[in-house]
Amino acid sequence: MEAYFDNSATTKVLEPVKEIVIKTMMEDYGNPSSKHKKGLDAERYIKEAAETIAGTLKVAAKEIVFTSGGSESNNMAIIATAMANKRAGNHIISTGIEHASVYNPLAFLEAQGFRVTYLSVDGQGHINLEELEEAICPETILVSIMYVNNEIGAIEPVEAISKIIKKKNPNILFHVDAIQAYGKLLIRPKSQGIDLLSVSAHKIHGPKGIGFLYIDKKVRIIPMIYGGGQQRGMRSGTENVPGIAGLAAAANYMYTSHREKIRGIIELKDYMIDRLSEIEGVTINSLKGELSAPQIVSASFMGIRSEVLLHSLEEKEIYVSSGSACSSNHPAVSGTLKGIGLRQELLDSTLRFSFGIFNTREEVDYCIETLKELLPVLRRYQRG
Repeated sequence: MEAYFDNSATTKVLEPVKEIVIKTMMEDYGNPSSKHKKGLDAERYIKEAAETIAGTLKVAAKEIVFTSGGSESNNMAIIATAMANKRAGNHIISTGIEHASVYNPLAFLEAQGFRVTYLSVDGQGHINLEELEEAICPETILVSIMYVNNEIGAIEPVEAISKIIKKKNPNILFHVDAIQAYGKLLIRPKSQGIDLLSVSAHKIHGPKGIGFLYIDKKVRIIPMIYGGGQQRGMRSGTENVPGIAGLAAAANYMYTSHREKIRGIIELKDYMIDRLSEIEGVTINSLKGELSAPQIVSASFMGIRSEVLLHSLEEKEIYVSSGSACSSNHPAVSGTLKGIGLRQELLDSTLRFSFGIFNTREEVDYCIETLKELLPVLRRYQRG
């Protein structure tokens, strides 16, 4: 049996996604900037995709800018808005548990003279709202906080965060990295006070290499890519029509009968937590039910290095992660796990199990039984 529990790294595409990607590669393959019928057909896919995605968020289609994925969306949201608003101030607020595609752009901006405040989190990965309020100052121009943490699944209180920001200064922009939240949670940027929102398709059973950035119409932002003026000049370059069409198909699928789909994933997450709790020496770092993301379970295995356990499970065709896949080439200790105060001896003994719509209880049972067989052997080996 194969059990793929690394859906927060990437997902298997849906059948309708595969079909539309092939169609736009093999049949409707025109350049959307061309004035003939092939070009107009391609342009129609982009327009319809923007409308579909805007509909899932209850925003305007013209507020959607397609990108190459989550990293570009985060870079654009942070760097392009900071540069556009630097006359108003040079202070940015974020957290110590952000994805690399957020903290590396922030590091770049610090090198350019911006000042960044990194908020701490509690043992469940949530920021302190009072700390946020105290950090806001007259020079603050941007707050960037993830919706769902990619390692433990903590859900940040975005509405409460926005209220604090806008009460202090309505001109401060609020960016939300929703890469692990979109498709899993109902998101309403207008009512939640979100100015910029980053999304990646391959986290929701869509293609790799495509994503979008929601930019509220009132946001001052400059382009990061210049050229032919596509996407109203916000991101030049020939649009990735197959990717855009595939992203829209995935978004439409995930937000059709959404509650039912997500309830099934939550039930699977809770079942995994219950089964993991049967095993001695396991610490669960994620919350059950709707208190954390539907798809993520973080667990620490006392006395076993995460990389050793990961590869032992891989030999049994069980695929998990030891952290963020995008940071796999930089094996530093997780800022998230340190941030929540995980014990030192567990920092390098933690795995992430993440679920998608294709996973089953039988796969969870297979994983648990395999762990029960492997753990005693690996612990004896490592002690030896």
